[in-house]
Amino acid sequence: MIVLTVVEIVVLIAGLAFFLYWIGSLLTRIAANLEECGEHVQTILGHAGDIVPGVEHINRTGKVVASALPLLYGFAEQIVTNVTPADAVPDHRVTRPASGQRRSRLHETVGFTPG
Repeated sequence: MIVLTVVEIVVLIAGLAFFLYWIGSLLTRIAANLEECGEHVQTILGHAGDIVPGVEHINRTGKVVASALPLLYGFAEQIVTNVTPADAVPDHRVTRPASGQRRSRLHETVGFTPG
């Protein structure tokens, strides 16, 4: 019984050692990937530093355009109200496609026959 207990403890310790080795290798790979990602982030920040002044200029221009939109909208409304609309001619023609009236097969699928 004592020998069996010692063997079980040795197997348990060996299993735990293997598990710790496996977890350690996974964490090492994760650390390497994170380090590589950190280098990529530094590269992206370097590239972004070159375009930040341009983006700030674009944002300023966008604010100017956005602030001018209500004024332009008001001018457009004045133009529309000053235009005399043409007399609308009622059109009683029915527009049909050149290929004729399209037949739906959806009704047939559910067993409905339109009258």
